[in-house]
Amino acid sequence: MNTSRYLPTESGAGNDRLRKPLPFNEFILKIHSRCNLACDYCYMYEMADQSWRAQPGTMSVETVESTCRSISEHIATHAIPAVGVVLHGGEPLLVGHRTLNAIAMKLHEHLAPLAEVRLGIQTNGVLLDEEFLRILRRWHIKIGVSVDGRAADHDRHRKYRNGKGSYVDVESGLEILRRPEHRSLFSGILSVIDVAHDPVGTYLSLASFDPPAIDFLLPHGNWSGPPPARGDDPQLTPYADWLISVFDVWYGAEGAPRIRLFADIIETMLGGEVASETVGLAPVRLAVVETNGSIEQVDALKSTFPGATELGLRARRDPLSEALRHPAIVARQTGVDALSPVCRKCPIGLVCGGGQYTHRFKEGSGGSGFLNPSVYCPDLLKLISHILRHVGSELSPWVVPGDS
Repeated sequence: MNTSRYLPTESGAGNDRLRKPLPFNEFILKIHSRCNLACDYCYMYEMADQSWRAQPGTMSVETVESTCRSISEHIATHAIPAVGVVLHGGEPLLVGHRTLNAIAMKLHEHLAPLAEVRLGIQTNGVLLDEEFLRILRRWHIKIGVSVDGRAADHDRHRKYRNGKGSYVDVESGLEILRRPEHRSLFSGILSVIDVAHDPVGTYLSLASFDPPAIDFLLPHGNWSGPPPARGDDPQLTPYADWLISVFDVWYGAEGAPRIRLFADIIETMLGGEVASETVGLAPVRLAVVETNGSIEQVDALKSTFPGATELGLRARRDPLSEALRHPAIVARQTGVDALSPVCRKCPIGLVCGGGQYTHRFKEGSGGSGFLNPSVYCPDLLKLISHILRHVGSELSPWVVPGDS
């Protein structure tokens, strides 16, 4: 199996991980493969991989059953004490009330006797109603909602297929979720950054919903398909500048929601290990089960090239442990030895961790696959250096490069 796209040829660490892989303990189940919105930045529908077109609309009963058995066997084989399962899409609430309840029941029947089970769902929020929330409360399913800021900013990208903005409906769903009887289910807000939007205004708009956490996401892109506003000039750092404006308002503010990116950077600086796709070197222990039952890598890789997520495995026939042998999974459990030479020499490389794996890709014979720094490298360097300076005395052993 060719590993050159994923691991440096001089690295021996991949072989160690191949012998002693870390089992999966986080799973994303794509229970519905279609969406009722047409967000213009979506990696599922608007970017390189268009495999969603061949997926069934809803995960079948048989696929749910085989997926539950596969996860159960993985838990038992590796004596995993706790697992997280996130119901995802497309838009997962499109499965409807009855199917969602049945899926949640199956997961509890199979997994709860073997391990602590943390269930979650990521939704665009427009379908949230009392019946869905009753079901989600029954099975203790935490709810993350995607919102991109103020109404006009949100509606700029997150529209229905007829061009109508979705903010009013998302806001309505969030108001139901924030009622006292449902409030404990609210896990946070996911928001994709647009540097054309006012950063502080965006943050304050999201914070007004009183979420436990906010997860700001960099738009998916890579060296072969750069994200918006990320040009070739390393002196220009639009995403760092945007995030620094938010950080300066957020840091030390009483009652502020947790901002995952900032919290993960600080935790990593202090020597902690966080399960983050964006920063750090913690081994990735996440597997995705697609609507048709295929076992795949993290779905954001669909933004790189067609077939990037595929492992050639199916839940109904293949043990999840087989996926641990794939070089892409090995690379993501290898740590610093799987980084590009540039990242291994970088003074903040252990914090940055090369940035999100998806954002490192460069295609072509000279592209080195994923063995590159993040396309957001200048932004990450500036942002992390800024946070290092502000956190200060706790991080005195660190050398802080440059000025923000």
